[in-house]
Amino acid sequence: MKKKICLFSILFVIIDQILKKVVTMWIPYQEEKEVIPHFFYLTNVHNKGGAWSIFSGNVWVFVLVGIVAVLAIFFFLEKEKSLSKLEIFLYTILIGGIIGNLVDRILLGYVIDYLGFIFGNYYFPVFNFADMGIVLSIFLLMAISIKEEYRCKK
Repeated sequence: MKKKICLFSILFVIIDQILKKVVTMWIPYQEEKEVIPHFFYLTNVHNKGGAWSIFSGNVWVFVLVGIVAVLAIFFFLEKEKSLSKLEIFLYTILIGGIIGNLVDRILLGYVIDYLGFIFGNYYFPVFNFADMGIVLSIFLLMAISIKEEYRCKK
């Protein structure tokens, strides 16, 4: 199981890094390319903080938190023997997302974000493939956990 988790997490990181490289080659820093008018655009911005640029400038805090998170997930996966294939897959995506952003923080001092959405007059904070993996995997793991909790109470 560990080999599969590592392999797929590395694959996720490679995809993330390729996408970031393509964006930085294609779109100059802080410029935008409209993909779907008034809804979706690609950009090239640097995030020196966490989600929504919170705690900007604390790169090494995020590096430390990311490393601790990955180690904690691996420790959990070692101990937990009753995970479904879907849960293992979601943890793999979570690890890959965390490491994908860690690579940027360690090598560049910031995370490259490039996916932008507009909802009316609201510009949703720009994010990347790794962020999607992190958010979606956490959301789905929480949904599975709540479902299990509900089922156990019945």
